[in-house]
Amino acid sequence: MIPLSPFPAWERGEGSQPESLPMSDEYPPIRAITRGPKYHWFGYYDKLQFDPSGRYVLAMEVDFEHRSPTADDVIRVGMVDLQDGDRWIELGQSRAWCWQQGCMLQWRPNSTAEVVWNDREGDQFVCRILNIDTGQVRTIPFPVYTISPDGKAAVSPDFRRINHTRPGYGYAGLADPHRNTLAPADAGIWHVDLETGQVKLIISLAQMVEIPWPHGDICAMTHWFNHLLWNPTGTRFEFLNRWRGPNTVGLPTRMMTANADGSDLRVVDDYGHMSHFIWRDDDHILGWSHHPSHGNAFYLYSDVDGACRNAGQVEAVGLNVMTENGHCTYLPGNEWILNDTYPDGDRLQHMYLYHVATERRIALADLYTGPAYTGEWRCDLHPRFSPDGRRITVDSNHEGQGRQLYLLDVSAIVG
Repeated sequence: MIPLSPFPAWERGEGSQPESLPMSDEYPPIRAITRGPKYHWFGYYDKLQFDPSGRYVLAMEVDFEHRSPTADDVIRVGMVDLQDGDRWIELGQSRAWCWQQGCMLQWRPNSTAEVVWNDREGDQFVCRILNIDTGQVRTIPFPVYTISPDGKAAVSPDFRRINHTRPGYGYAGLADPHRNTLAPADAGIWHVDLETGQVKLIISLAQMVEIPWPHGDICAMTHWFNHLLWNPTGTRFEFLNRWRGPNTVGLPTRMMTANADGSDLRVVDDYGHMSHFIWRDDDHILGWSHHPSHGNAFYLYSDVDGACRNAGQVEAVGLNVMTENGHCTYLPGNEWILNDTYPDGDRLQHMYLYHVATERRIALADLYTGPAYTGEWRCDLHPRFSPDGRRITVDSNHEGQGRQLYLLDVSAIVG
């Protein structure tokens, strides 16, 4: 069996990450767009934080840090008006959230006025859809993870199971009804119609043990799904199948894709190390993983079954430049890759742009994160971009004011 260690040693409590590549002393301007005494952040890097006009930036607000959320902890949902002195506009609240991904707050794709987030209502997690123009709120009777590019549908795992198997990414408040079942047939990934509210299970966890893993037996493992993402046109989506059990090390993971209805399941990477990823286009996924060709690196995978084992289907990207795991995204046009790092030995998180054609790395910021920001409640930068790709937002605590949102202007770089 190959060694499994998809996450950096510092996150596993095994020391410090090596120093990053030397960085330039010239950085684009950066400023805080939220302020204390409360704390603000957005979370993951693959959601729409800016509205289509680029004026409003979504964020969440909380009055504590450095501990796990409980079922009683409520966060505020709001947005920052960049054209009105960074004015905070409250939109609602949520009882279904985590530090890394918040409450899945995001602008509804293909909409100029609707905001989406998860919440808890009674004994179920739900999704709220708010029209900021009319104030009308609709409730969908199931939470969302990733929303299709046309805004009509979502796919979602079981946040109760994630909270049980990987605390920090699920939601407190509801127990996993299948916590004692290794791979239940009635839990997995659901398709959610955001127009009608109809919900349908399309991929079960039981299906995973029926798909052999070439590096070992996974039938006796506890399985779950996480990190789902639609391709740019919404024809297919990606997800990670993870498991844990006797003698497993780290979080063994395989990356898979499926059609919107759950059909045509494909294993794209099964070497066990897949971490952060992003679709480049409908047929290719960039991700940090392990491959025999170059070890741990960023690779561009074709959406083909068994692509990681097929010659010509895997291409290393930024081998001598993007040398560390990070939260990667393509700016509009795919000319630039936006990325960050975990803290180095000096607890600096480095953010940069990688120019694909010339293989240049351009430093954007080296931001300090305090020692209290670790494990489940760490404050990753998770860089996100505006619709035109000329502004970047991050979550950071480098000014000693707790986690806040910061805005960078990269227009001079990307043109």
